[in-house]
Amino acid sequence: MHLIIDGFGKNKDILQDENFIYDLLFAYPSNIGMTKISDPIVFRYSGSKPEDWGISGLVFIAESHISVHTFVERKFINIDVFSCKDFDAERIMQDMRDKFGLTRMRSCLVRREWEPGELKECQEALELNSI
Repeated sequence: MHLIIDGFGKNKDILQDENFIYDLLFAYPSNIGMTKISDPIVFRYSGSKPEDWGISGLVFIAESHISVHTFVERKFINIDVFSCKDFDAERIMQDMRDKFGLTRMRSCLVRREWEPGELKECQEALELNSI
C-alpha cells in the first residue's frame, strides 16, 4: 500500500520544526504496527526559489518507508506512507490532519498487490528467462 497525502497547514511553526518531524517519524511507525529499522533522517533545505524552503524527513521501516516534505512559506506538506503490509489509511490521514493542523487535504491510496494468478505467471516467466 502507498498512501500519498498532500495538505495545507495553518501552523508554519510545526512545518518548520525539525525536532517535531524527527520525533513524529521516530515514534509513528510503532503506532501503526510497522517496524522502524533506522533512525529518522531530517534536514532543512532550500529550493531554487526562496519560498520553496522547508523540512524533509524520512524513516525506513522493515515494510518500506515514511516520508514528510514541508514547504513552509506555502504552508504545504507532502506525506508518504509506503508499506508492503496493509495499514489503516483512514487512521493515518486523521493522525496527520491532527498532528500538522491540516486545514485542507487530499490523498491517494495505491494498492501494490498482485493477484495470486498474476504473481504465479510472473514467477514462472522469471524462471523461464533465467535459463
